Amino acid sequence: MSDLVKKIQEHYGDYVISTKEFRGEHTVVIQKQALKAVMQYCRDHLELVMLLDICSVDHESVDPRFEMVYELSTLDDSKHLRIKLPVSEDDDVDTVSHIWATADWHEREVYDMMGIRFTDHPNLKRILMWEGYPYHPLRKEFPLAGKPTEMPDVAFTGVAPMEGGPFVTSSGASDTVSAEPRAKGES
Repeated sequence: MSDLVKKIQEHYGDYVISTKEFRGEHTVVIQKQALKAVMQYCRDHLELVMLLDICSVDHESVDPRFEMVYELSTLDDSKHLRIKLPVSEDDDVDTVSHIWATADWHEREVYDMMGIRFTDHPNLKRILMWEGYPYHPLRKEFPLAGKPTEMPDVAFTGVAPMEGGPFVTSSGASDTVSAEPRAKGES
Protein backbone atom coordinates (compact mmCIF):
# COMPACT_ATOMS: atom_id res chain seq x y z
CA MET A 1 0.00 0.00 0.00
CA SER A 2 1.35 3.42 -0.90
CA ASP A 3 2.14 6.11 1.66
CA LEU A 4 -0.47 8.36 0.02
CA VAL A 5 -3.20 5.77 0.54
CA LYS A 6 -2.12 5.15 4.14
CA LYS A 7 -2.26 8.87 4.96
CA ILE A 8 -5.71 9.26 3.46
CA GLN A 9 -6.91 6.23 5.44
CA GLU A 10 -5.42 7.67 8.64
CA HIS A 11 -7.19 11.02 8.21
CA TYR A 12 -10.40 10.01 6.42
CA GLY A 13 -10.75 6.29 7.19
CA ASP A 14 -14.46 6.60 8.01
CA TYR A 15 -15.09 7.89 4.49
CA VAL A 16 -12.88 5.43 2.61
CA ILE A 17 -14.99 2.77 0.88
CA SER A 18 -12.08 0.80 -0.58
CA THR A 19 -8.53 0.99 -1.89
CA LYS A 20 -6.95 -0.79 -4.81
CA GLU A 21 -3.50 -1.21 -6.30
CA PHE A 22 -3.19 -2.38 -9.89
CA ARG A 23 0.08 -2.36 -11.81
CA GLY A 24 1.60 0.16 -9.44
CA GLU A 25 -1.33 2.61 -9.66
CA HIS A 26 -3.24 3.36 -6.47
CA THR A 27 -6.94 4.15 -6.22
CA VAL A 28 -8.94 5.29 -3.21
CA VAL A 29 -12.73 5.11 -3.39
CA ILE A 30 -14.36 7.59 -1.00
CA GLN A 31 -17.85 8.64 0.00
CA LYS A 32 -19.23 11.62 -1.89
CA GLN A 33 -19.58 13.86 1.19
CA ALA A 34 -15.81 13.70 1.87
CA LEU A 35 -14.73 14.89 -1.59
CA LYS A 36 -13.85 18.51 -0.74
CA ALA A 37 -11.95 17.63 2.42
CA VAL A 38 -10.01 14.75 0.85
CA MET A 39 -9.08 16.79 -2.22
CA GLN A 40 -7.95 19.76 -0.12
CA TYR A 41 -5.86 17.37 1.99
CA CYS A 42 -4.32 15.78 -1.11
CA ARG A 43 -3.25 19.15 -2.48
CA ASP A 44 -2.10 20.79 0.77
CA HIS A 45 -0.55 17.87 2.67
CA LEU A 46 0.26 15.17 0.13
CA GLU A 47 1.72 17.60 -2.44
CA LEU A 48 -0.61 16.35 -5.18
CA VAL A 49 -0.72 19.80 -6.71
CA MET A 50 -1.74 18.77 -10.22
CA LEU A 51 -5.24 17.74 -11.16
CA LEU A 52 -4.58 15.83 -14.37
CA ASP A 53 -8.12 14.83 -15.23
CA ILE A 54 -11.68 14.46 -14.05
CA CYS A 55 -13.95 12.01 -15.79
CA SER A 56 -16.94 9.85 -15.08
CA VAL A 57 -18.01 6.29 -15.78
CA ASP A 58 -21.57 5.20 -16.52
CA HIS A 59 -22.24 1.73 -15.10
CA GLU A 60 -25.89 1.98 -16.29
CA SER A 61 -27.38 -1.08 -14.58
CA VAL A 62 -25.54 -0.67 -11.25
CA ASP A 63 -26.63 1.49 -8.32
CA PRO A 64 -25.15 4.03 -7.90
CA ARG A 65 -25.02 4.42 -11.65
CA PHE A 66 -22.06 6.79 -12.03
CA GLU A 67 -18.52 6.92 -10.75
CA MET A 68 -16.43 10.11 -10.65
CA VAL A 69 -12.70 9.66 -11.25
CA TYR A 70 -10.04 12.24 -10.29
CA GLU A 71 -6.40 11.82 -11.38
CA LEU A 72 -3.89 13.62 -9.13
CA SER A 73 -0.13 13.97 -9.39
CA THR A 74 2.85 15.74 -7.89
CA LEU A 75 4.51 18.43 -9.98
CA ASP A 76 7.43 16.16 -10.89
CA ASP A 77 5.02 13.22 -11.53
CA SER A 78 6.83 11.08 -8.95
CA LYS A 79 3.55 10.33 -7.15
CA HIS A 80 0.19 9.62 -8.68
CA LEU A 81 -3.18 8.91 -7.06
CA ARG A 82 -6.65 8.19 -8.38
CA ILE A 83 -9.66 9.21 -6.27
CA LYS A 84 -13.05 7.72 -7.14
CA LEU A 85 -16.51 8.21 -5.73
CA PRO A 86 -19.84 6.60 -6.51
CA VAL A 87 -22.61 8.98 -7.58
CA SER A 88 -26.32 8.22 -7.93
CA GLU A 89 -28.22 9.52 -10.93
CA ASP A 90 -29.97 12.22 -8.88
CA ASP A 91 -26.93 13.31 -6.85
CA ASP A 92 -24.89 16.46 -7.33
CA VAL A 93 -21.13 16.43 -6.72
CA ASP A 94 -19.20 19.20 -4.97
CA THR A 95 -16.99 21.22 -7.29
CA VAL A 96 -13.23 21.18 -6.73
CA SER A 97 -12.66 24.20 -8.97
CA HIS A 98 -11.82 26.30 -5.89
CA ILE A 99 -8.95 23.87 -5.18
CA TRP A 100 -7.73 23.45 -8.79
CA ALA A 101 -8.71 26.00 -11.43
CA THR A 102 -8.37 23.37 -14.14
CA ALA A 103 -11.35 21.51 -12.64
CA ASP A 104 -13.65 24.15 -14.15
CA TRP A 105 -13.54 22.78 -17.71
CA HIS A 106 -13.24 19.13 -16.67
CA GLU A 107 -16.41 19.41 -14.58
CA ARG A 108 -18.23 21.23 -17.39
CA GLU A 109 -17.35 18.40 -19.76
CA VAL A 110 -18.62 15.76 -17.30
CA TYR A 111 -21.83 17.77 -16.88
CA ASP A 112 -22.27 18.14 -20.64
CA MET A 113 -21.50 14.55 -21.61
CA MET A 114 -22.96 12.67 -18.60
CA GLY A 115 -25.40 15.07 -16.94
CA ILE A 116 -23.71 15.05 -13.52
CA ARG A 117 -24.16 18.45 -11.84
CA PHE A 118 -21.52 20.14 -9.66
CA THR A 119 -22.59 22.12 -6.60
CA ASP A 120 -21.16 25.67 -6.38
CA HIS A 121 -19.48 25.44 -9.79
CA PRO A 122 -18.74 29.03 -10.99
CA ASN A 123 -19.93 28.50 -14.59
CA LEU A 124 -21.75 25.18 -15.04
CA LYS A 125 -22.93 25.25 -18.62
CA ARG A 126 -22.44 23.01 -21.62
CA ILE A 127 -18.97 23.06 -23.13
CA LEU A 128 -19.26 20.78 -26.21
CA MET A 129 -22.98 20.52 -27.00
CA TRP A 130 -25.21 23.55 -27.47
CA GLU A 131 -27.35 24.91 -24.63
CA GLY A 132 -30.76 23.30 -24.71
CA TYR A 133 -29.50 19.99 -26.13
CA PRO A 134 -31.67 17.48 -24.25
CA TYR A 135 -29.24 14.52 -24.13
CA HIS A 136 -25.92 13.55 -22.58
CA PRO A 137 -23.95 11.72 -25.31
CA LEU A 138 -21.61 9.62 -23.15
CA ARG A 139 -24.39 7.92 -21.23
CA LYS A 140 -24.73 4.24 -22.12
CA GLU A 141 -28.30 4.60 -23.43
CA PHE A 142 -27.24 7.19 -26.02
CA PRO A 143 -27.10 5.40 -29.40
CA LEU A 144 -23.84 5.30 -31.35
CA ALA A 145 -25.71 6.49 -34.43
CA GLY A 146 -26.78 9.64 -32.58
CA LYS A 147 -30.25 11.15 -32.33
CA PRO A 148 -32.16 13.16 -34.91
CA THR A 149 -32.30 16.90 -34.40
CA GLU A 150 -34.52 19.73 -35.52
CA MET A 151 -31.51 22.06 -35.73
CA PRO A 152 -29.87 21.44 -39.14
CA ASP A 153 -27.76 24.62 -38.86
CA VAL A 154 -26.16 23.35 -35.66
CA ALA A 155 -26.02 19.62 -36.32
CA PHE A 156 -26.47 17.30 -39.24
CA THR A 157 -29.61 15.25 -39.82
CA GLY A 158 -28.14 12.61 -42.12
CA VAL A 159 -26.22 9.46 -41.29
CA ALA A 160 -24.08 9.73 -38.16
CA PRO A 161 -20.33 9.45 -38.81
CA MET A 162 -19.96 6.26 -36.71
CA GLU A 163 -22.73 4.41 -38.58
CA GLY A 164 -21.11 1.99 -41.00
CA GLY A 165 -17.72 3.32 -39.91
CA PRO A 166 -14.61 1.44 -38.85
CA PHE A 167 -15.82 0.59 -35.31
CA VAL A 168 -18.37 -1.82 -33.89
CA THR A 169 -19.77 -2.26 -30.39
CA SER A 170 -21.79 -4.83 -28.53
CA SER A 171 -24.18 -3.01 -26.21
CA GLY A 172 -25.78 -6.25 -24.99
CA ALA A 173 -22.49 -7.84 -23.96
CA SER A 174 -22.27 -9.60 -20.61
CA ASP A 175 -19.20 -7.66 -19.43
CA THR A 176 -17.73 -4.19 -19.99
CA VAL A 177 -14.63 -5.40 -21.84
CA SER A 178 -16.52 -7.11 -24.65
CA ALA A 179 -18.96 -4.17 -24.88
CA GLU A 180 -16.22 -1.65 -25.69
CA PRO A 181 -16.03 -0.32 -29.26
CA ARG A 182 -13.33 -1.98 -31.36
CA ALA A 183 -12.21 -2.06 -34.96
CA LYS A 184 -14.28 -4.25 -37.27
CA GLY A 185 -12.86 -7.73 -37.51
CA GLU A 186 -11.24 -7.64 -34.05
CA SER A 187 -12.59 -10.04 -31.46
